[in-house]
Amino acid sequence: MGKQGQEIIRMFANKLDNSPGVYRMLDSQARVLYVGKARSLKARVLNYTRISGHSSRIARMISETADLMVLTTDTETEALLLEQNLIKQLKPKYNVLLRDDKSFPYIFISNEHDFPRIEKHRGAKIKQGSYYGPFASAGAVNRTINTLQKIFLLRSCSDREVEAGNRPCLNYHMKRCAGPCGGKVTKEDYAELVNSADNFLKGKSTEIQEMLAAKMEKAS
Repeated sequence: MGKQGQEIIRMFANKLDNSPGVYRMLDSQARVLYVGKARSLKARVLNYTRISGHSSRIARMISETADLMVLTTDTETEALLLEQNLIKQLKPKYNVLLRDDKSFPYIFISNEHDFPRIEKHRGAKIKQGSYYGPFASAGAVNRTINTLQKIFLLRSCSDREVEAGNRPCLNYHMKRCAGPCGGKVTKEDYAELVNSADNFLKGKSTEIQEMLAAKMEKAS
């Protein structure tokens, strides 16, 4: 493992704080070697300065690192979505290829129901709806879905509960759902929530991301 790469990473890490965000490892020609996300940028980047314990792939990446770039975010959720978009866009040399198969989780929002449900999905894309991903970490996807439910109030209850419509589910009382299962929200208003979540997940609306940053930080 190249000592120079470790020293460069250590010098850069010492300037960071514990904010969440995304980091990029660059080689001597400013080509992106790796994109990663972190709940704490300082702790995550410092991890690369350990003498041992790295896989051969990561050790090679460290040895080739000549510079770093970071972008802080308000939450880990935003970092996860930004990381995923950058990996797709930049195709870094040392990132694990996220193949479009059952090995990796997606965030899924159906369009077969008047009140679409948000959920984690693995496997073939046979259901009608929007798939966001794939993502490398199932745990991060679960945390992201939990946070998005708090912000956009999309349901996780079953279609049967919604169709019964006799009482709101527990998530409604916990302020994690708009309450379609109890008739607490119209189809039109719920559709707006779904559209806002879709824009956010696709990275189409910087305005939405900025508007929700403070709320998302509190929800996390």
